[in-house]
Amino acid sequence: MATITELTERVEQVSAIYAERCDIRRDADWYALKLQEEAGELVAEHLRSTGRGRAGERSAAAIRTALEDEAADLLAQVLLFCRHNQIDVEAALERKWFAHLKRLDTAR
Repeated sequence: MATITELTERVEQVSAIYAERCDIRRDADWYALKLQEEAGELVAEHLRSTGRGRAGERSAAAIRTALEDEAADLLAQVLLFCRHNQIDVEAALERKWFAHLKRLDTAR
């Protein structure tokens, strides 16, 4: 299984190819705004998958695949945002989330 750092570097490679092909300038605003765009697309697919959005002619399986793909897009953008802003997401997770587990372990 790949680490977050390894995933981030692979995502960066794909993003760089995309930016070059589409002539996109990936500045600080682009990284932040892409998070919002991808979050919106994920929510739209969630609404479709729960019967609260227009599915059109798409099957349940196609909607599920789209939901999974949009979750991947959002995760990729979060990783890119962190990379661009020099956020050590693994350290931040340890500090913000996993510290609760350590407290739980010491309480036992």
